Parts: sequence; C-alpha cells; structure tokens
Amino acid sequence: MTLGRVCQQATSCYTGVMSDDGIAGQMRRVATTLLQQFDDDQRALAHLPFADDGARRWLEYRPESRPGACLATLTLDGRKAAHRLLATALSDRAFAQAMAIVALEEVLDRREQGALHRHIGDYWVAVFGEPATDEPWSWRFEGHHVSVTMTVLGDVVSPAPVFLGANPAQVSYAGRTVSRPLAPEEDLGRALLDALDPRGRASAIVADEAPADIRTATRPRAQPALQPLGVAAASLGPTPRALLGELVALYLDRLVPELAGREADRIAAGELYFAWEGPGTPGTRHYYRVQGDDLLIEYDNTQPDGNHAHTVLRRPRSDFGDDILAVHYGQAHVA
Repeated sequence: MTLGRVCQQATSCYTGVMSDDGIAGQMRRVATTLLQQFDDDQRALAHLPFADDGARRWLEYRPESRPGACLATLTLDGRKAAHRLLATALSDRAFAQAMAIVALEEVLDRREQGALHRHIGDYWVAVFGEPATDEPWSWRFEGHHVSVTMTVLGDVVSPAPVFLGANPAQVSYAGRTVSRPLAPEEDLGRALLDALDPRGRASAIVADEAPADIRTATRPRAQPALQPLGVAAASLGPTPRALLGELVALYLDRLVPELAGREADRIAAGELYFAWEGPGTPGTRHYYRVQGDDLLIEYDNTQPDGNHAHTVLRRPRSDFGDDILAVHYGQAHVA
C-alpha cells in the first residue's frame, strides 16, 4: 500500500463536516468537557496549539516531565474526564490493561520504598488545538508506561502511537500469577516463535541478544523499516501465519472496533514480517517486532529476569496524524 493510497482512503472518509456520532464525535465531546474542568493554570499547561509540533509529537513512557496537566492536580470531575477521553480510543481490554499499568506505580513505589515518589496520579493529559472547530486537533494521555495519542480531523481519527508497558510485568504468589497486564502480547509472540519450523526460526531470529529497549524508543518519528526484517508471512506455514495474524489483530484491537477495523483494512494488502531478538527461553530478555506497510509493532522485556515489558503500536508514515494532515494541507503524493 502506498502513501498515496492511504491518503486517498483518508480523503474518502473526511468530508469536512463534523458529526456528533462516531468515535471522533465522542472524542470531541469528552475533550470539550475536559477543557471545561481546567482552571486557568491547568489550561495554560494542557490546552496547547496544534502547531506546537514539539509538544504534540511527544512520546515519553519513562517517569519524566512532560507537556500537559497532571491528573493529581485535577478535580475528581477532571480526572474522570481524562480517563473517559482515554476510553474513547481504547477497547475494553486495552483500557483495563492501561488502568492495571497505572496501578503498578504504587507497586513500584512500595518496592522502591518511596525513593522515586511514584504515585497513581502521575499521569498527564493534553489537548492540542480546538476540538469544536473543523481544524485538526489531537489529545494525549501519558505517564510511566502509558502513552496514547489520537489526532482528529473532522470525523476521521488517526490512532497512533499507542504505547503500553508494565513494570513489574508479572507479580506472582506461590507460582500463581497475581498481575500480568501484558500477558497476551508476550504469550502470543512466543507462541508464534515456537510454531516456526527451523528455516522460519532461523530467518525470524535476527539477533542473539535483545536490545536495551524498543528500537523506536521515544522518537517522534519511527523508522519506516527496521532491518533486518525477519521472516516474511508469505513464507510461513498455515499455523504460524495464522498466529502472526492473531498477533497483529491483538495490537490493532487495543483500539475501539471502529478504529481497529479501519487500521486492519489499511494494512491488509501489504506483506508482514516478524523478527525476534534474544533467546526464546521464558524469563530472559527478549524482543520482537512486526512490520508491514505503515505498520510497526514492537515488544521488549528488558530486565535480566524478563520482568519489565514495553509494547508499542506505531504507523511510521502516519504517526501523530501525518496521514490525515497530508490531505488537509494539500501535500498528498504518491510514493
């Protein structure tokens, strides 16, 4: 699929008329409610110009300072509006994962004996531009191990990046799991690796050691294609190919069905590749990625005991709304 085809799809969806129905309308209503909950100081921090690319194209999943208003400083109604805005983008399952990840801040704070002052309110929300106009606007919900950005133009939503991490990735008692928010992402990736035949496994494993982090890290623009690509879906047998499809669907289904279905249609025509780095043994540092046309999925588990996970869904040509903005600003071209 070329950039031109993607832009044509976006053009067919964007009519310039805003509707209260659909995901974009829901986001518009909830974002407007959120803005009404800010006091003057919070509004100055969290209601920013859409043209501020430095703040808008922000991706930070570490416990660092970031643009926006901190949920800990908001009223109860403000915090609820921020969570409801996040829920307009995420499926029930992904929203539950995100809330479980937020709760892990208190688990980490206990383990660290308060050394880093982690707390469940250390998540931030920002709105860029004016939701009530027909101009592009966006919003972000972000903190340690959660970063979700949605860009909206009319009734079209460009839904990436979506980052979810977990530390600890697993909390257990007597060999039984108490908490493991990103279990499907790890288990399905490992099942795919295990289903490969020797030739496919040799192509898929592109490094003996896992990287220190996901390859795209916090870069505002993802690389179009990380190398080596790994094993191509076309070369896989029926079982691993089906598992690869399930893995892609798992990440797309982080989004509400309307957005997930649109993303699935976008990538259906292109080739997919699966790559693994590090050993395949559970409990060790490992990494995988899936690449397709304007699709990049990354997963890593970075601690020596394999208990600190990062995952991200990105669209290298379309992150932060670049696809719909190209149409809006008249810059669409055929790749």
